Amino acid sequence: MPTLDDVARLAGVSKSTASRALGRPALVAPETALRVRRIAEQLGFVPNRAASALARGRTGVVAVVVPTLENAFFPPIVGGAQQRAAESGLQLTVVVNGLEFDEDVAALAQLSAQVDGFLLTAPRGSDTQVSASCGLKPTVLIDRELHGVSSVVADTATAFAAVADHFIGHGHRHIALVGGTDRSWQNGRRIAAVRAVTESRSAVLSTFGPLPPTFAAGTLIAPAVAESGATAVVPYATALGLGIVFTLGARGIRIPDDLAVTIERPVAEALGFAAIPSIDVDGAQLGRTAMDVLGTLMTTDRATPPPPPARLRLPVPVVLPD
Repeated sequence: MPTLDDVARLAGVSKSTASRALGRPALVAPETALRVRRIAEQLGFVPNRAASALARGRTGVVAVVVPTLENAFFPPIVGGAQQRAAESGLQLTVVVNGLEFDEDVAALAQLSAQVDGFLLTAPRGSDTQVSASCGLKPTVLIDRELHGVSSVVADTATAFAAVADHFIGHGHRHIALVGGTDRSWQNGRRIAAVRAVTESRSAVLSTFGPLPPTFAAGTLIAPAVAESGATAVVPYATALGLGIVFTLGARGIRIPDDLAVTIERPVAEALGFAAIPSIDVDGAQLGRTAMDVLGTLMTTDRATPPPPPARLRLPVPVVLPD
């Protein structure tokens, strides 16, 4: 197997020059970089990415931080980020950290010495804690926005508003919004968006929560939702919606005839609820896009001013049956 020494010898340069020509060609003369690259290709030499990264003061590792592994929302994000990281020759590690307490931030600070950047999903951490974490290494926030930090967000607030408007247009004058955790950035945006629609169309809105986005929480809140008199429900997460569907269905309430509950499209179709609107967040796309943004941040020359923070809001598909 050819080595870097072989490439350097045939190119007539030192080993360090050959390494720079392959890893950071801007640091050597263009003709030298071209000569070294051609010889490497002829020999079939494949650079060791990990060693090259370490030589540049990098680890070649990116961490995606999630608050839990129990929420089905996060695995597709991890999968999308991992796909894009692999395409860039990077390793992805998954860290469970809610960033809710000072010790969580301290743990992330300790980890920062072992990675080149972070993808943070931090729905519950305070702005102060999340901001401190974002200052440790190049960072992209996923599904949350914070001043001065690059972020990629699924625009679920607009999607929730579209669903509420659809329900009202089809005769549902009382809507229940079952919210997520009280510190969730997205939860606040969704409540505000749905409230704006119901107020503008003179409909009634009942809000429930804060609640964890789990099936169990849905089963517990279901009786209160039914007693509110609402005829349509927009839950923060599908797991909450399924808990409501299961509990009220067992009580003889027909879903969706007596009560329409929005859940993800594949689940709705599997349950025979094709007539209700659905919201489908592409978590894998969130992960891929966030990794693209982080890749740009990590490759920015430290000697040049950093680019302004990216703030991307990805559209969320909404299926609105006739």
